Amino acid sequence: MKIGELAKATGLSTSRIRFYEAEGLIGIAPRGNNGYRVYSPETAGVLQIIDSAQRAGFSLDQIRQFLPAGQAKWDHEGLVESLTARVGEIRQLIRQLRQSEARLISIIDGVSQRPDGISCTDNMARLMKLLDAHPAPHASDSAHRVRAARKPKST
Repeated sequence: MKIGELAKATGLSTSRIRFYEAEGLIGIAPRGNNGYRVYSPETAGVLQIIDSAQRAGFSLDQIRQFLPAGQAKWDHEGLVESLTARVGEIRQLIRQLRQSEARLISIIDGVSQRPDGISCTDNMARLMKLLDAHPAPHASDSAHRVRAARKPKST
C-alpha cells in the first residue's frame, strides 16, 4: 500500500509515517517501479501500536525498546515490564491529580464561602494559613518516587 493509503488506514499523517520510518521504528519501505514507497499491511498494525504507546505517554526510545527489530519476535517480558511500569506512572499521576483537585476545591470553597464582614485580603490571609497547615506534596517528590520505582532492582 502507498503512504496515502497507509495514512488513511491508520489516521496518521504521511509526515508522521515518514518520521517513524526515519527514526527506524518501522522498516524502510521499498519503492515500486513508479518510485512510490510500498508498505506492507503489517506496517499499519505497527504504526497503531506506536501511536497508542505515544498516547499512553511512552517516549520513542521506550517504544523502540519493545518493538521487534526486523523479523525478530516480540520481547514479551520487556513489553510487559514497560507496560507495567507505565501503569505505575499513570497511577502516580492520578494520585497527584486527585490531590491537586482536592486542594483546588478547598481553595474555591474557602474563597466562595468567605465569612461575613471579612475583606477579600483578610480572607486570602485566612486561606493561606489553612493551606500552610496542609501543604500540598511537591511534584518533584512525586517525580522522584516514580523514577525510583522504575529503576531495576539489583539481585
